[in-house]
Amino acid sequence: MHSGKSYNLSEFLVWTRRNIYMTLVIGVVPVVLYQILGLKWLAIPWTVVALLGTATAFIVGFKNTQTYNRTWEARQIWGAILNSSRAWGTMSRDFINDKVLSKQLIYRHFAWLTALRYAMRDTRVWESTNKSYNQEYKAFYSVPEKETPLEEELEKYLSKEELKYILSTKNRAAQLLSLQSKTVKELFDNKEIDNYRFVEMQRAIKDFFDQQGRSERIKNFPYPRQFATINSFFIKLFCLLLPFGMLKEFDKLNESVEGLMKGNMVWLVIPFSVLISWVYTSLEQVGESTENPFEGSANDVPISQMSRTIEIDMREMLGETDLPPALQPKNNIIL
Repeated sequence: MHSGKSYNLSEFLVWTRRNIYMTLVIGVVPVVLYQILGLKWLAIPWTVVALLGTATAFIVGFKNTQTYNRTWEARQIWGAILNSSRAWGTMSRDFINDKVLSKQLIYRHFAWLTALRYAMRDTRVWESTNKSYNQEYKAFYSVPEKETPLEEELEKYLSKEELKYILSTKNRAAQLLSLQSKTVKELFDNKEIDNYRFVEMQRAIKDFFDQQGRSERIKNFPYPRQFATINSFFIKLFCLLLPFGMLKEFDKLNESVEGLMKGNMVWLVIPFSVLISWVYTSLEQVGESTENPFEGSANDVPISQMSRTIEIDMREMLGETDLPPALQPKNNIIL
């Protein structure tokens, strides 16, 4: 997540520069063929390009709306996890008289948060973090889940027996919630908590399962590939045809100018076609970088920061003073 006021224009231009290079080549070739080699038949009617541009604008707008909705839903899910975690902390502290067991439930919850965020940072084939422009930008920020092994993080919160068991399972976050439920059931069976407290704590665990499932759905189900593919095809086709459609329109301007530009107005097709194409390709790139809110890109939902905030809050509930530091942005990016 970008925590500053905005991205700088220079950052954005560097991030999208490959698109600029590509559209520059696409703009230069038809102008050279038209103006220098005299291939006037290359010009196509502007109406064709305008209609294609309109259709492309609609589908780009649709995609960006949907990808933003995915990111916003992910933010809502983790906001709910944050709120529910605080409630779990107070229940674990106040419903149970055994302080050691209260701490175990809270620390196991930290382990659940850790296992879930590591699962969310796993790579999927459709994600865009491995693309060259995103790989370059990774130098400006850090992804905590890529810097420390999961086992090293979990051992802070779990006993050796539990750690060994959890690492042997496939869905570690789900199994940690299962252990929480098992412990609460044992407390109820031993009459250490009454029926009301048992129901409330089980309801909280169910909520965590629901929130985990919603988070996994966004992670494991991409923005539909058919829409992503047609969006990419339309933009590439539009950028390819755009300079051909502008040739005659700029050639006509020669009739109304004098001096140096007389007879050379067609050369302006290059900068204007690059500018218009850059708008479309940049919107596509922004949408692509927004559709997977857990992939480890600069536009991710900051689940690492939120997990650390939860840990600090819940440790303070236990009366601890030796707290981990809050995560800070690096170059205005925080994950």
